[in-house]
Amino acid sequence: MIKKYAMFQEAYYVRSIDEAAQKWAKAFGAGPFFMVRHHHCEEFTYRGTAVEADVSYAFGYLGDRMIQFIEQHDDKPSIYRDMYKDGEEGFHHVAYLVDDFAAERQRWLDLGYELATELYADEVNAGYFDTRSLNGGFTEIHGDPGHILGMFHIWKRAHQEWDGTTPPTIEIEDIKFYQRAPLLPKS
Repeated sequence: MIKKYAMFQEAYYVRSIDEAAQKWAKAFGAGPFFMVRHHHCEEFTYRGTAVEADVSYAFGYLGDRMIQFIEQHDDKPSIYRDMYKDGEEGFHHVAYLVDDFAAERQRWLDLGYELATELYADEVNAGYFDTRSLNGGFTEIHGDPGHILGMFHIWKRAHQEWDGTTPPTIEIEDIKFYQRAPLLPKS
């Protein structure tokens, strides 16, 4: 029996995450985009070595699909530089969520694809396999713990409620979470 994997994200390497967010909002109604600048991982490897590039991300939705933009600020080796030189941009990867990261990582290794990058950040594992021969880009497997799914839900809800009258970018530290309302006094 074959297992089906639903892609939840498509990602693009861009010169500027801010410009990409503006353009996609105007062209497609995507967004708002949540900006994560100069992200740093607790653990990170690129092709087996502990080399982490200086990278910023923008995450937003277009319908049910998460759109990610990636901007690299340095010249360190990375899965982004594997595909694009400075100044170039384009499609980079697709991603799907997994509940058993170790088993899914092994499945891709058994399929013969190289684990190009592996990381642990924000209490979740992610791995990028070099699947350019399969899909023209990389494939990311991403863990699905509850706190991450909750964050994705906040981003998706923001997209559903966004009417384009506010800016298409939101800094990650400005995310508005659920606000408790005090109970009304007894009458």
